[in-house]
Amino acid sequence: MTVRQQVLYLWGSGSSLDSAVVAWAFHDGTAGLGPGLRDGDPPYETGTEALQDGWFLLQGAQLIAPPPGFEHTNSYLEHEFLFERRVEV
Repeated sequence: MTVRQQVLYLWGSGSSLDSAVVAWAFHDGTAGLGPGLRDGDPPYETGTEALQDGWFLLQGAQLIAPPPGFEHTNSYLEHEFLFERRVEV
């Protein structure tokens, strides 16, 4: 058996792991041989659900205040959480 990494990015509506997920990305180092994600878009309603399903949190959302005058400007998705799990294939 070989261990491979799967990586999951979740972007929340806020900086808390309990915030609703608004976007996501999944990168599968097992080339489809490991477990996939459950059906749904997004695969988890919150980051807490990903933890409960066995994902490990690697990085939480950084809290960076917008500069004055840009509080309502659209930009990148700032509340990013990075998870990983290692699976045997």
